[in-house]
Amino acid sequence: MKKRGVKTPKDRRNSGIEDDPSRVAGLNVQDKSPVQSIDDYQCCGSLDVDFPEVCALLGMTEIPEVTLRPRTTGSQTTEQSPMEGSQSNVTNGAEPAPWVPKPRLHVELEIEEDPCSAREVRVLGWKVDESIARAMNKTLPSMSNLQRLHLWRVGLTERTLTSLKNTVSLCHSLRTVALEGTPLPEQCFHLLMAEDSKLVHLSLRNNRIGEEGARLIGRALSTPRTANGSLLSLNLTFNPLGDAGAEHIAKGLRLNRTLLCLSLGSNHIGDVGAGYLAEVLGPFTLNQEEIVERRRLLGMKDLTLSADSKNECPASIPSSSSLDRNLTKGSKTASKRKSPPKKEEKHTPNQVGGAAGKKEEPKLFKKGLDTKLETAEVPERVSPLLDTEAQHSEGRVILPGNNVLTALNLSGNRLTEQSLHLFLKAVKEQDEGGGLLRLSLSRNCFPLLNCDTYLKIQEVMKRKDPLNKNLPGPLALLSPEEKRRHKKLAKDLLLHGRPRFGEER
Repeated sequence: MKKRGVKTPKDRRNSGIEDDPSRVAGLNVQDKSPVQSIDDYQCCGSLDVDFPEVCALLGMTEIPEVTLRPRTTGSQTTEQSPMEGSQSNVTNGAEPAPWVPKPRLHVELEIEEDPCSAREVRVLGWKVDESIARAMNKTLPSMSNLQRLHLWRVGLTERTLTSLKNTVSLCHSLRTVALEGTPLPEQCFHLLMAEDSKLVHLSLRNNRIGEEGARLIGRALSTPRTANGSLLSLNLTFNPLGDAGAEHIAKGLRLNRTLLCLSLGSNHIGDVGAGYLAEVLGPFTLNQEEIVERRRLLGMKDLTLSADSKNECPASIPSSSSLDRNLTKGSKTASKRKSPPKKEEKHTPNQVGGAAGKKEEPKLFKKGLDTKLETAEVPERVSPLLDTEAQHSEGRVILPGNNVLTALNLSGNRLTEQSLHLFLKAVKEQDEGGGLLRLSLSRNCFPLLNCDTYLKIQEVMKRKDPLNKNLPGPLALLSPEEKRRHKKLAKDLLLHGRPRFGEER
């Protein structure tokens, strides 16, 4: 039911007010009364209505258009694996497309006739300045169905990225963010991976993230005291991380037990960086900082157990004479406090317990609900440093490796067969059915068709993955183009001892 004076977005489009932009600017959606600032503006949840009005209130002369379109089956969904589409034509490492001359927000609707059902917003190829970021911070949180935000080549700064981070935290349903083709001198992409972040999927492809950015991202994944507990997939494809950046990412994987999929394709990673990643998959020795934090956590655990044991100690048992005196005193007190019998209540049809019963029922329900809320406890995340399977050997503390990560993409790097032995050892040591289930190693410096270590890794992956048990071998799944490329690489290795970079492989 609409309130008096309230018009829905559909009514506003049919009312003719939008024909005059000067009249649209500064009008509130609820009551058409002019507002002085965006703080007074009340969003209706329809971006094609809210965004132009908020931009007008900010004094913008050129307001980006908002295009609504229904959901298409070919569009990427939030459930799509981050390992898929990593070779996108949009950000395939080549020179990006020029800026779009006319800024426009592309909005994908869940329901075609409902502008308030937007599930995805795309900003492609035009700069998001502070005014646009402010307008997005005002309008996007009112979109209750918004699940995905895709930003490509939007020219952010540290200030606008901080505003974007605040916007993302205010959107209750937003779980997927793709920020691609947007290099930042400060490389502060880790702001989107804060400990309190609710993002589940994050893509940071083609952002020129180097060693410093990788260090910040690795610390956002985990430190001895903190860890990201929401992110399930992270795509860092087409970033020059190098071996030093891979080492920082591997440090972040040591104590992170949430991330499932990690894509490091085309990151200039060699055998040294791959060695750090392979090491964290198997048992590893704790460093000094991790040992200190483990001792602190164990001390806190002992204090908690001792406090609980004191609270559970039984009280002193009273003597039989004192029990007799208490029983006699209690019986006398009870006889004095006998209340007179209550009058019988009248029962009306379709009513149980009369009026009194009708009043007491909500109280009982409320009391029971409060009791449940008080007794319900949020389970605390146990630090991997307290893993019961930790082993002690020669004064070292050895922790089981990261057995949560299920998909790792290292295609398009500079790995040789030397680092493959480390991955083969790591995947063999992981539990059956756990650990890595998919390891992408194509387009590296070894021939897939003639590399025994690679074939052994694929066989281990095939045995561990229940979905691959009835499929043919990995080589039978290669396309003709991939087979031609691998034959060319094998020929280069045979003739020159190394792949001939710069040519089609």
